[in-house]
Amino acid sequence: MSRSQKELPMASSDNAAECCPGAVAGEDSYLALEENWLSGQIETAAGPVWRVDTTLNRKDQIDAVKMRLGIGRMSFAVPPGLYAVGNPDDASSVIVSANYKLSFDSLRRELSGLNLWILVLDTGGINVWCAAGKGTFGTAEVVRMVEASNLSEVVSHRTLILPQLAAPGVAAHEVRSQAGFKVIYGPVRAADIPGFLKAGLKAGPEMRRTSFTLAERLVLAPVELVGVVRPLIGVAVILLLLNLIASYFGDGRFLLTSVLGNTVSASLPFVLAVVVGTVLVPALLPYIPGRPLAWKGWLLGVLLAFAYMTVIVPGITLLETAAYYLVLPAITAFLGMNFTGSTTYTSLSGVVKEMGVALPLIIISAGLGLIGLGTAYFV
Repeated sequence: MSRSQKELPMASSDNAAECCPGAVAGEDSYLALEENWLSGQIETAAGPVWRVDTTLNRKDQIDAVKMRLGIGRMSFAVPPGLYAVGNPDDASSVIVSANYKLSFDSLRRELSGLNLWILVLDTGGINVWCAAGKGTFGTAEVVRMVEASNLSEVVSHRTLILPQLAAPGVAAHEVRSQAGFKVIYGPVRAADIPGFLKAGLKAGPEMRRTSFTLAERLVLAPVELVGVVRPLIGVAVILLLLNLIASYFGDGRFLLTSVLGNTVSASLPFVLAVVVGTVLVPALLPYIPGRPLAWKGWLLGVLLAFAYMTVIVPGITLLETAAYYLVLPAITAFLGMNFTGSTTYTSLSGVVKEMGVALPLIIISAGLGLIGLGTAYFV
């Protein structure tokens, strides 16, 4: 057996290759894991299990910032398997989690002073809410991990505590039928788990309610902003080329300062549209009329186009006016629609329906607007 197999966080090394293929790529990855958030092992009837540290260190905090910014987002995944918190025994509770590290870190941070087990599923580095919708936090994966970790040998009870937000992807009766474990849905927030356990695995009404406060909405903005940096650079390059061509065919002179100034001015409405779509739409989400997020983004885009042409560049041509009214709302509508996967305001079927209607309209509107803006350079 290879060293990497022995060092996977599984109760039984015999099942390591089956359970976590490629989860730990060699000794360097193992040492990084051990130094960052693992603190030794605990012996069980099925073999050694890694113990996790409930205190987040500086690297964990830096990683969280990177994940919030979307930097190397898919590289922050926890190897799936069984982990220990504190000094659990065979009667200790089993919490099931996704292997998205931001979710995993949020969970373990709230478990300080407790003794329990964490069964981490392989959700492809996706959080619980999204993974349940995609099916990766689903019945089959729960059953697979129960069997692969030899959980029945580690604990004497037959109860799993799943996040409430995992419910859309898991059929509790199938888990019990196939794996022999009863599923109990815990609270929405990890911070409520200690109280949930103390209350005898009972969640009060406040533990069942989801929230989407201003702070919770705005924390999503950085990753969306970073995600559109490259497209913005592409737009700026295209505008630079258009200004170069327009300058050449205009008076035949090439003035770098003039070309660059015109490029910056022409890029400004696109930058404003990105800020509106990624910051103002989620910030004002509950107050913008209508339900579809694309519609909410479109409304703010229309207001942006009006403000831009009234305050910043009044007196522009009719062609440019029409083009901006087509392209800016299309951008803000698309960016607003990106939040459908993170808000509790939508459902999976609603998202599919909204995208089916909104995307074609956004593409047509943006396409016509860009054609209009390109034409305006030469007329």
